[in-house]
Amino acid sequence: MSVLEDIFESEGDRMTLALEAAIRRSPTLSRNLSVRLAAAAPSLWRVIDPSGRVLGHLQAVPDDRGVRFRARRFHALSRTFRDLGDFWTPDDAVDCLRFAR
Repeated sequence: MSVLEDIFESEGDRMTLALEAAIRRSPTLSRNLSVRLAAAAPSLWRVIDPSGRVLGHLQAVPDDRGVRFRARRFHALSRTFRDLGDFWTPDDAVDCLRFAR
């Protein structure tokens, strides 16, 4: 293996580790939204409104270009979660859960 290949391989490992760390960290909402996030699992948070009702879930998903945030909602009739969309910011994913009722 050449020196150049070694450099790219080690950089790839660091990038992967940084991406994994970013996925596990609780996202910070930049807008003044009236919701809170509660950890549900690694890279998964419940989105809870001020009255305590769960609006859905926010999931951090790795992407080639960074971390995407998936808005998910439980569908009672089918007893499954439905993906509402993938977003570049946690704020946009939370807005999707807030307004798609």
